[in-house]
Amino acid sequence: MEQMEAPILDAIYGGAVNFTDNGAEAESFKHRVDEIFVKVDKLEQRVNEIEQSTKKQPNACKSSSTAKDKDKHIPSMKKQQQDAACREAAAAKRMQELMRHFGTILRQITQHKWAWPFLQPVDVEGLGLHDYYKVIDKPMDFSTIKNQMEAKDGTGYKNVREICADVRLVFKNAMKYNDERSDVHVMAKTLLAKFEEKWLQLLPKVTEEEKRLEEEEAEAQLKMQFAEEAARAKMARDLSNELYEVDMHLEELREMVVQKCRKMSTEEKRKLGVALTRLSPEDLTKALDIVAQNNPGFQATADEVDLDIDAQTESTLWRLKFFVKDAIEVQGKSSASMGGNTNTNTNNHNSGNKTNNNLTNATNKRKREISDAIVKTAKKKNKKPSP
Repeated sequence: MEQMEAPILDAIYGGAVNFTDNGAEAESFKHRVDEIFVKVDKLEQRVNEIEQSTKKQPNACKSSSTAKDKDKHIPSMKKQQQDAACREAAAAKRMQELMRHFGTILRQITQHKWAWPFLQPVDVEGLGLHDYYKVIDKPMDFSTIKNQMEAKDGTGYKNVREICADVRLVFKNAMKYNDERSDVHVMAKTLLAKFEEKWLQLLPKVTEEEKRLEEEEAEAQLKMQFAEEAARAKMARDLSNELYEVDMHLEELREMVVQKCRKMSTEEKRKLGVALTRLSPEDLTKALDIVAQNNPGFQATADEVDLDIDAQTESTLWRLKFFVKDAIEVQGKSSASMGGNTNTNTNNHNSGNKTNNNLTNATNKRKREISDAIVKTAKKKNKKPSP
């Protein structure tokens, strides 16, 4: 994008384009260029957001602007979220049913004649159990379990395994603190055995529900991942289309600049011919393609190309000049970044009315041969070499 913008600005501010006859036209033209720059900046920001979103986990925060764009572009994203909410509600309902079954087991245990020591929290002070909290890390009783099961503020149990763990804790605390020959220890051990028997009857349903939840969650994550990938692909296509439109606007502006460029002088043509010999094989091929755009008969892909600088239209010459200027600047920056020093020795001679430059797009060796050919042609057409 920058390579297309730079020639336009160079032409406007560098004197190649003459807007002296119409100052308002020049300002309008510059304003259009500025608008394109702003649009490009916004597009680059959106590209960065897409790149960042690809690095996040599938369940990353959906409050970002990128996530909102996904919801806007891909309706299935919202549908996936709605399905997830429905699935969670159905799973919660099934878990409540399992808890209801567990409540039946709990009532059977608490109604046993030996359950009374475990119905309420241990009266540590009343019974003088001064070391109780040193032995027992987490006290538990059936009244606390019941309150947790009936909690409506979100602090209650989420699944039956949590309740099962606390029921076991009630009896294990009693067995841990009391001597195994004491009544409380025997009562706790007996009730724990009865509870485990009843729990085994409910366990298959619990396991089945857990497996179902795991499968549903895996399937939901996969669908969400597909939806996000589809969203990113859609956003990328939209960005590509917008970038294409920007390129078309820039191409239009560039064409306007070229059409308004002043006539290139003989000296500028000579320098352009010399500069062409300094291009890399890849850039030289691009330069020849520029010539071929306005000259259908020009064979840009031939092994040996005959380029008559003076025969080219003004628009082609200025296109070449802008392209060569940028290409050589990029080459210079690349050489500097690699720490390389490129020394190019060029013999400059005045060209005649027509200078045939034999250009090749094959190798650097062939480019040097072309440079020599340009010099020889100049000597033939100009009996007096330039001072």
